[in-house]
Amino acid sequence: MPVNLVAPRAQDLLPVPGLRIGVTEAGVRKAGRKDLTVMLLEPGAAVGGVFTRNRFCAAPVQVCRKHLEAGHSVRAIVINTGNANAGTGEDGRVRAHATCVALARHLNIAPEEVLPFSTGVIMEPLPVDRIQAGLPAALADARENNWLRAAEGIMTTDTLAKAYSRQVVIEGQTVTITGISKGAGMIRPNMATMLGFLATDAVVAPGLMKALATELAEGSFNRVTVDGDTSTNDSFVVIATGKAGHAPITALESPAGRALAGAMLEVARLLAHAIVRDGEGATKFITVRVEGGKTAAECRLAAYAIAHSPLVKTAFFASDPNLGRILAAVGYAGIEDLDQTKIDLFLDDVHVAVGGGRNPAYREEDGQRVMKQSEITVRVGLGRGTASDTVWTCDFSHEYVTINADYRS
Repeated sequence: MPVNLVAPRAQDLLPVPGLRIGVTEAGVRKAGRKDLTVMLLEPGAAVGGVFTRNRFCAAPVQVCRKHLEAGHSVRAIVINTGNANAGTGEDGRVRAHATCVALARHLNIAPEEVLPFSTGVIMEPLPVDRIQAGLPAALADARENNWLRAAEGIMTTDTLAKAYSRQVVIEGQTVTITGISKGAGMIRPNMATMLGFLATDAVVAPGLMKALATELAEGSFNRVTVDGDTSTNDSFVVIATGKAGHAPITALESPAGRALAGAMLEVARLLAHAIVRDGEGATKFITVRVEGGKTAAECRLAAYAIAHSPLVKTAFFASDPNLGRILAAVGYAGIEDLDQTKIDLFLDDVHVAVGGGRNPAYREEDGQRVMKQSEITVRVGLGRGTASDTVWTCDFSHEYVTINADYRS
């Protein structure tokens, strides 16, 4: 069961003017499931994206990068689940392009104005014929208030759809932000096996969209990890349809830019947290905050060492306060001149270690009390400076192994 995560309700997800969404069952891998989604953008929309840093990236990632880097306008997005179109070589790129061509013909636009996304099983040919056959039904379903169906349509091993909306006032105009994401396993920053789509009707200069997407990803999706595996297909796309009516935002550091980025980061972070809360087999949501570093980068090294450690994660699943595992992870994180005699460790309000050793006042029953909770904060002080950073993760359970052992069946 997801950790303190509830399914979104259609009535809570706000339409974004200038964007319509259609969803259908195309039988990409299995019959009887929503697996093909299209997003249709009106002319003038601005789009930016960030993608996996896995060098073995999927064919649709390569096509999306090419279309965006060439500066083409984006008029449509097509997403399939069930097949990742990764590990498919040149044939995969041909099939991804063919998907763009098929949707472009329906919309009377150029194929380069379409961005394709895929998620699912790796090293299997993309069934383009099924996607092409499903496009008319997806297009017929297109409407502004289809966010919940879209969130459901991009799921793979997710147990719940992930979607949130917010509104913010910018220069007297109410601006809407709605986003969806998917992901539950093969999750690690840069990015994760996740798809994220965040849309707003704000008016944003096209040249800012890449920087906006990067800033939002760094504060959200690039701060979560489930199992330390970086996927082949990770993609996060930010869309600004420009329908809100305020003056264009031409600088992210302007008051309007900060207001928009802050509201969008709230939604992006909720979506990222939802991925961890729905992590495969997860029973606990864990915040890892490292403070007192010389730089934020070294704080992240220590935080990720803790969050990725199988020994730490299994201890949390068992509610076993074997907390030397956390200190060991900090020690091998790669901070070469770390002074262990300055390290403090807290579990929520419990001061576990002081000066690199067990706190004389610490009692194991206090540690176990915290570890039995469904939400836990691990806080480490390095005693080196004033920098800090935070990542979010979950525990490892028996169910994680079961899910991934049976994934292809």
